[in-house]
Amino acid sequence: MIREIHTRYGRENIGFLWVLGEPVLFCAGVAILWTIIRPSHEHGLPMTAIVVTGYVPLTMWRHCLGQSVKAFEANGSLLFHRQVTPITIIIARSSLEIIGAIMAGIFVVCGAVFLGFMKPPQYYGILYLGLLFQTIFCTSMSMIFASLSEMSEIVEKLMSVFSYLSLPFTGAFTMVDWIPQKYRWYMMLSPSVDNIEMIREGQFGINAHAHYDILYCCGINVFLLVVGLYLTLNVRKYILVQ
Repeated sequence: MIREIHTRYGRENIGFLWVLGEPVLFCAGVAILWTIIRPSHEHGLPMTAIVVTGYVPLTMWRHCLGQSVKAFEANGSLLFHRQVTPITIIIARSSLEIIGAIMAGIFVVCGAVFLGFMKPPQYYGILYLGLLFQTIFCTSMSMIFASLSEMSEIVEKLMSVFSYLSLPFTGAFTMVDWIPQKYRWYMMLSPSVDNIEMIREGQFGINAHAHYDILYCCGINVFLLVVGLYLTLNVRKYILVQ
């Protein structure tokens, strides 16, 4: 992780603090913009809190996905060391993005609470559970797409398209309770939607009218994690070291 920080951000200026600074600028900028141009409340919930609880998990998802593409090829020279494996490479990259997103979320939430745009979370337990599921989901998908991008160049080319087309199904822009009932089941198939619903219930309490299935989240995350581990353990033969 330390090597990844030095490689990505260098030792000049604020260096490793960009791990926190980059997601803070993104989340805070979007939160400020949406607070200005949108109504102060939507469906009875404060707009600033809606944006923050949606964009922090979204930032975690997009950054993990973006850094997973060709991650093994970029760090292929490290595989000559016995202690370094493809799993350690992708875990280090994902952990860096996850830690940065969570720290940025804490910073933005503290600032919004201090300025009176948000209230402190009501139920910390379900909020932490949603964040835990989101970190597992992001790590699993990083493993899957990191491996698939080494196996096929098509995955690498289509990654940016996939990340944009999947935005409506992340749950960052809306809550399940706001859409027609007949479409809710389809939205809840996305693990990210369930995770963000938990986070928003932790923030707003029963006022959020959150919809999620903890058993489904456990099952789908374990499945994705097993798939990710299997692909990562078998990807070494596809890695081309320059």
